[in-house]
Amino acid sequence: MTTLNYLAYGSNLFPPRLADRIAIVDIAGIVRLHATRLAFHKRGADGSGKCSLLPGADAEAYGVVYRIGTADKATLDRIEGVGHGYRVESLMDATLGECFFYRAEDSALDARLLPFDWYHAYVVAGARHHGLPPDYIAAIAAQPTQLDDDVRRRDENYARLARRP
Repeated sequence: MTTLNYLAYGSNLFPPRLADRIAIVDIAGIVRLHATRLAFHKRGADGSGKCSLLPGADAEAYGVVYRIGTADKATLDRIEGVGHGYRVESLMDATLGECFFYRAEDSALDARLLPFDWYHAYVVAGARHHGLPPDYIAAIAAQPTQLDDDVRRRDENYARLARRP
């Protein structure tokens, strides 16, 4: 099977979230992104804030690199909304090689947005699962959230969060 390196930094950090979307071949490693900050400013289709990576001179963000099947990339592109708020970018990691990831298009950014509580919980749970630095996890956990009024969607996502990887 031919694989690609996918750098996840938002809700897909949590393995059950990503595994419900596509097959995970394995986890290749963790990448530290210098001069980059994690923000919940990408406008989601549901009107809430989703993650993106933004420039930040003194900041750093982290991502987890999953190996996925080449055929699954098209599925992930569709789910992530390539061309509808996200674009595909790539970076070269000295150890892992080329990794693709999704970055919000400037037109989809709004600093006033807040993530839904369950979306935020995916990011925190994923960061904890992968053992990202405690201060990084604390900064994510401190992010304000909003309650999702769609009870069914909220319950479905919290049920997925209850599954331990």
